[in-house]
Amino acid sequence: MFAYLLLLIGALSRVILVPAHFSFTAVGGSLLYFGARRSKAQIIFPVLILAAVDFYLTKFAYGYPFHVRDYVFTWIWYAAACLIGSALLSKRNGALRIVAAALASATSFFLISNFLVWAGSAMYPHTAAGLTACFTVALPWYGRDIIATTVVAGCAFGLEALVKQIRAARETTHNSIPA
Repeated sequence: MFAYLLLLIGALSRVILVPAHFSFTAVGGSLLYFGARRSKAQIIFPVLILAAVDFYLTKFAYGYPFHVRDYVFTWIWYAAACLIGSALLSKRNGALRIVAAALASATSFFLISNFLVWAGSAMYPHTAAGLTACFTVALPWYGRDIIATTVVAGCAFGLEALVKQIRAARETTHNSIPA
């Protein structure tokens, strides 16, 4: 249930924070956690929820026309981020693994999304210099995405570990009290 709650927080963070130009969202961390804790068959849920958020933001927050073709790779990335969480964090999830998963998630999104901006728009010339400029302009968002993804995933897995420790301590205390 916590994976779904965190996914909802991730979706709401996009709806609330992105239009306000606040580049700290819970999307990457929530996708990693969801992938680590839910079955691969359930990956469709985060994709559908975040696709709905993409539609809402494009159409209503920004007032642009919505075209499915513009989002297909983003939606594939949502599923891929869940799979990164499944591969790196489902069995063990120490700090190093969380950082590695956050780096893989944020880096893959940075590379894919900015390449598509460069390839699919007239904002940058379709040259090596234009591609370099596109990636350079996006570097501040990349850094913030790494931080946000690491913090959200770290807090989610840390909270889970804390709850397990508290439960274990209660069981130990409860079992050691003579009847």
